[in-house]
Amino acid sequence: MRRVVTWLGLVLAVSAFMPREVAAQAGLLDPASTVVRPGVGKLAQNYPNPFNPETWFPFVVGDAPACTEPGRQYRVSLRVVNLLAREVAVPELQRGTGTVAGGQALNGVMLPCGEYTAYWDGKDKRTGREAPSGIYTYLLQIDNQRPLVKKMSVVN
Repeated sequence: MRRVVTWLGLVLAVSAFMPREVAAQAGLLDPASTVVRPGVGKLAQNYPNPFNPETWFPFVVGDAPACTEPGRQYRVSLRVVNLLAREVAVPELQRGTGTVAGGQALNGVMLPCGEYTAYWDGKDKRTGREAPSGIYTYLLQIDNQRPLVKKMSVVN
């Protein structure tokens, strides 16, 4: 119980000093919202949230489902970071539109316009062990644009 209270206090303290626009982008003002950047993509809330031990990340690349530029490829990266901004994981592409193969780490992967899902097994890439309980942020970057950002919770 003490550990949960400590984490909650840390999250509240960090949120208090966070500018409103950053808090909104990180999903702290409306955790159920979807972050949208018209023509670039969308990032939805991971599910389940909170989670243990695994989670999925729905996202959209381009202006799907319309896909007005069907031949265009987008460079896509998705990362999970802790509260200290240390990269914890690079989720894998699980499934997507058309013939895009899953199983590859989303680190600079070229994807066409479409709807996708990424997967994270909940393990820290450095240690190979389950990530500790806490608040994490995930960032979707498409074509070197400012990342779309949301938060999630790991509960062990």
